[in-house]
Amino acid sequence: MIRPYKIVLVIGTRPEAIKMAPVYEAIKAKSGWLKPLILATGQHREQLFQALSLFDVEVTKNLDLMTDRQTLSGLAGSILPKVGNSLKEMKADFVLVHGDTLTTFAVAWTAFMEDIPVGHVEAGLRSFNMREPFPEEAHRRLTDVLTELDFAPTPLAKEQLIREGKDPDKIFSTGQTGIDAILKASKLGQIPQGLPAKNLITVTLHRRENWPVLKDLALALKKLALDFPEHNFIYPVHRNPVVREAVCPVLECVKNFYLMDPLEYGQMATLLSKSAFILTDSGGLQEEGAALGVPVGVVRNVTERPEGVESGILTLLGNEAEEMYKKTKQLLSDPEKLKIMTSSVNPYGDGKASHRIAQALAWRFGLGDKPEDWKP
Repeated sequence: MIRPYKIVLVIGTRPEAIKMAPVYEAIKAKSGWLKPLILATGQHREQLFQALSLFDVEVTKNLDLMTDRQTLSGLAGSILPKVGNSLKEMKADFVLVHGDTLTTFAVAWTAFMEDIPVGHVEAGLRSFNMREPFPEEAHRRLTDVLTELDFAPTPLAKEQLIREGKDPDKIFSTGQTGIDAILKASKLGQIPQGLPAKNLITVTLHRRENWPVLKDLALALKKLALDFPEHNFIYPVHRNPVVREAVCPVLECVKNFYLMDPLEYGQMATLLSKSAFILTDSGGLQEEGAALGVPVGVVRNVTERPEGVESGILTLLGNEAEEMYKKTKQLLSDPEKLKIMTSSVNPYGDGKASHRIAQALAWRFGLGDKPEDWKP
């Protein structure tokens, strides 16, 4: 009898938890061959566990490394030795990391030094600007240098990895696992009580490169809310005190602006599905909006997810406050443009990415056929 190979999925943040949960479920379905284990670094705390609970995923080991206002270098210094010891204790046969967080790169580097093969879920995304997003672009590129298997969410991401010299036979175009998650979660959650039921605009702004202009962006959001009193702006505010200190004093007295703590993932997924527009600097929300057919305004100068811009579901607004304000006002004033965005093709996945990843892992250990690439 073949022993189950232990696949350790390492997560640190809420987005990683959301996008790795369906991968865990798909690997678990191959329980005779593969055994999934969850190692959490604790880069996020309550948010991470809320996301996993919706999918009934249990953490095998939690390192709980994050402290208040911890620096990135300080967190990296904590991750390396503790993850190394944990992977050995868990007898990992293979490690999966996700995306572009500090956990992603630090764990990939640690596993590489421990001679444990690594796979990268959501590999190959590129903005080609090391400062935007910062430091995520560097994390993602450095991770892809160390991995044995790469799970690219789109054909473009696979092409970019091949151009960088990666082995095409070990790159899989799978679709985005976040699509798997959002399609399930949007049917399970409910919008929190006390919020309006229509004319919703979901807002999230928190990225590090936007911190210097966050107060200006909040002032622009205030102007938009006053220009469109019939719309209800829902803003689950990131727990980072830098973000809260910039936006809350500006927006908390605006009548049609609803500031709240980060929502549980099921609630957030349902909120997104019922929104008329999403205004965000998040990477994942770009894909989630596309999957749900909701137009997305991206408050960034560049995106590592250009497929959505090309399809028409995403619009780059930049992060200069006045320009963002003008472009967003123009969009919200043009129902026909929003209708066209809504009808755009989703270029990010079909809801089966996690099954392709599990199949690829089985193939890696000689236990199944190689999966076919996904194409939009």
